[in-house]
Amino acid sequence: MKLGKRAVWAGLDGYTAKEAAAFARRIEEWGYGTLWIPEGLGREPLSLAAWLLANTERLTVATGITNIYGRDARTAKVAQLALNEQSGGRFLLGLGVSHKPFVEGFRGHVYGKPIAAMTGYLDAMAQVQYMAPQPAEPPKTVIAALGPKMLEVARDKADGAHPYFVTPEHTAEARRILGPGKLLCPEQMVLLESDAAKAREQARKAIPIYLGAANYRNNLLRLGFTEADMDGGGSDRLVDAIVAWGDAAAINARIEEHLEAGADQVCIQALGRDGKADEAALKALVKG
Repeated sequence: MKLGKRAVWAGLDGYTAKEAAAFARRIEEWGYGTLWIPEGLGREPLSLAAWLLANTERLTVATGITNIYGRDARTAKVAQLALNEQSGGRFLLGLGVSHKPFVEGFRGHVYGKPIAAMTGYLDAMAQVQYMAPQPAEPPKTVIAALGPKMLEVARDKADGAHPYFVTPEHTAEARRILGPGKLLCPEQMVLLESDAAKAREQARKAIPIYLGAANYRNNLLRLGFTEADMDGGGSDRLVDAIVAWGDAAAINARIEEHLEAGADQVCIQALGRDGKADEAALKALVKG
């Protein structure tokens, strides 16, 4: 599996299936090694991953993240093995506990304690028997981890972590907890816009949904932000910390901060104005 230091993180529910495949092929041609896809209110991510893998040749497809309440541990494990066997080892499984409203309100499940739920799920995956051809190499699993305890689960039970909505300071702390040898792939929102007012206005359209989630709020508090920073779509200080905006040089500097802090790969989410990724930004950022 060749992840590359820079990856694309993109929600593809605004694309038709053919458009999503064409997008994946374009970013593969530009030189990105990995495409991260989320699980939200649209497509099921493992079936989407199969489609994207079938329509590319070298690209690794990673889930950022697959909701553990959306399928049992056996289903996740056998899908992980099958997708890697089918694609020659190009699938990276990212798991997460999601958020209580999405689990209880949307799915009708009971939202358990996050650490216990994730630990139990990973333990159950490790016990799965798979009666089909194995991939050439054991597949890797990363988990969505923000706080110290979940990062310890990523270290002890998985192959690493995929933190979302974080800063380079968080990346440094995550690497300290994970130690060497574990994957650390943080997400970074970017805007190729040098006008501060325009950049912050667009950023504030993208981040309020996250500011309303308890786990992201708690993580921001740990990073030194205040409740007041999270009001009104986010203070300038918070917006500037979460969304890297400016010209390509300014955004590249933020990406390098993550890498210098210990990230193995930075997952670039290029915020577009039409619900799709800003491809001009992705093309400008692929090489650094």
